[in-house]
Amino acid sequence: MEPDRTEDVIAQELAAREVTARFVEVRARIAQACEDAGRDRASVQLVAVSKTFGAEHIAPVIKAGQRVFGENRVQETAGKWPALRAAHPDLELHLIGPLQTNKVREALSLFDVIQTLDRPSLAAALAKELRREGAAPAPRLLVQVNTGEEPQKAGVAPGEVDAFLAECRDTHGLAIDGLMCIPPADEPAAPHFALLAKIAARHGLKTLSMGMSGDFETAIALGATHVRVGSAIFGGR
Repeated sequence: MEPDRTEDVIAQELAAREVTARFVEVRARIAQACEDAGRDRASVQLVAVSKTFGAEHIAPVIKAGQRVFGENRVQETAGKWPALRAAHPDLELHLIGPLQTNKVREALSLFDVIQTLDRPSLAAALAKELRREGAAPAPRLLVQVNTGEEPQKAGVAPGEVDAFLAECRDTHGLAIDGLMCIPPADEPAAPHFALLAKIAARHGLKTLSMGMSGDFETAIALGATHVRVGSAIFGGR
């Protein structure tokens, strides 16, 4: 049994080195993209998308200095992050997947940022829970914009963002920090990033979450403040 355990340890160490190397490379690419765009590196935050990956994959990235992570599901986050956060209290978690209204209370206890506010019913549920006595401090909220108006994808249509932001603010008393988008997979990302930046500028919103593993340099050139990178760090799922 001892040789098998040794082989497992070696395999884990190799996997940790590979993840760390990819993370370092992504950070270097972000720095270069910022330099190319004439931007301060500190103006772009990397959200390491750790969905579907266990603590053994996440730990090397934390050790290498990453503190901001993105998850898609409330249940998965509740299962793997409390221990990691207990060991590293400065970690920040972003919800980057859809949020069901019946999961709002739990989400507020887990996430520092919710990037996927995408419909009036969710705005109402968030506002109601935040008004509860003893509710957790409000997470920062981003509105997800469906820039490609894809019927299968969540998000507010570009033409409806103005009204939705007003509803969030005036009806529900929610403070919105910024916008997020996921461009259509079969279209160039740049026009979608430019559209999101234009909408954000119109409303004085400073936070722009856009850009993933395949296009984050483009997003940085067009004003992204947060890039969500998963496979380029953790590998394929």
